[in-house]
Amino acid sequence: MSGNARETALRVLDAVRRTDAWADASLKAQLALDGLSGPDAALATRLVYGVLQNRMLLDFWLGAYSSQKPDHLQVPLADILRLGVYQIVFLDKIPDSAAVNESVELTKKFKRARASGFVNAVLRQIVRNKDKLPKVPKTSEAGYLSIQYSHPKWLVERLLNTLGAEETEALLQADNAPIPMTVQVNTLKTTTAALQEALTAAGITAEKHAWVPDCLELSGTGNLSELDAFQKGAFLVQDAAAKLVTMAAAPQTGMKILDTCAAPGGKSFSAAIAMGDTGEIVACDLHPNKLKRIAEGASRLGVTSIQMVTADGTKNRAEWHDAFDLVLVDAPCSGLGIIRKKPDVRYKEPSTLRQLLPIQAAILEQAASYVKPGGVLLYSTCTILPEENEAQTDAFLTKYGEFTRERFELPQPVGAVDGQMTLWPQRNGTDGFYICRMRRAKELS
Repeated sequence: MSGNARETALRVLDAVRRTDAWADASLKAQLALDGLSGPDAALATRLVYGVLQNRMLLDFWLGAYSSQKPDHLQVPLADILRLGVYQIVFLDKIPDSAAVNESVELTKKFKRARASGFVNAVLRQIVRNKDKLPKVPKTSEAGYLSIQYSHPKWLVERLLNTLGAEETEALLQADNAPIPMTVQVNTLKTTTAALQEALTAAGITAEKHAWVPDCLELSGTGNLSELDAFQKGAFLVQDAAAKLVTMAAAPQTGMKILDTCAAPGGKSFSAAIAMGDTGEIVACDLHPNKLKRIAEGASRLGVTSIQMVTADGTKNRAEWHDAFDLVLVDAPCSGLGIIRKKPDVRYKEPSTLRQLLPIQAAILEQAASYVKPGGVLLYSTCTILPEENEAQTDAFLTKYGEFTRERFELPQPVGAVDGQMTLWPQRNGTDGFYICRMRRAKELS
């Protein structure tokens, strides 16, 4: 493997730390900038995600063999050491000597040559002790789980209160486990069987999702956008949980639908496919550049029923009052249900959560006025915290008595749902998602 993969990974980790960038977007941009593809791109990706998924545990081990705490080290020495430890402990195919030597070279390339001896000494100690690294102390359940699985203690404490110790650990393990990429078949253009056959012929492992129809789980994909099936619009990248949101909404042929927070467009696309590209879908976002991405996606998928509108979901638009059969509110949220795909979510400040709550409530309230009498309002988030989920819809239903939660059906093993549910990675094998279906009364008082 080229050292370039490690340099790329270090630059991404630096961007995540220094500018609060999202790892997935930063990684995609840096891979393109550095011209990495194939095995080098795969290694860079594995290193970035591996360090972020295990950062607190890596720091715990480093603290046992370094005279300085990782957080007190000069930039970017902490991340160089984390990359080295991750390779030594977690990547069996990389020789320990290569992990150490490449880490030392990184200190020189990134103008920290005087620290190369320090990096060499610390990592060689890790190598010597890799089979007897110190265990995380179990002085408290939350403290142990927090470090062992590199999740913030405040979140672990919340999960313990909600799920109990055994299931909390199962969720944290799921957050750190490698997962296949899930795609939804574009049945406007192909069938599940035909797409599976085409992807297999392209050297990709494609298996039907265990219980969500028209979804495939892929591995060994490389760059998806280079695939002929992708370019021809045969599928869209979408977790099974997002497909289940569309199934809960149950769009019908010819409906008029509003997607209030549409970017990057997955639920609008899924609804259009479900309706056979009939009816009308108005896809909104605050940022015109995000709407451009939706337009590009619709063009690739061959979807013509979607129109894009720049709109602020917190501001009311009188011309939309009582106009839509179905209104989708996939609200901006903390993203704590998708940590397994975006591991850096766990390190975001919890204060940002509190800032989101009034925005979620405002978008939900405005969206309600756009639902026709007798129509459906579908609220969803990709988080697992009740204050963003049940608490929001409870407060909304208390204030707006003409709406009530409505039973919906999902595929087995879920089956009938009494108006609302949370999907969990450790229970359902999907992203963490909240779904609530609400019906507006036909006769308004």
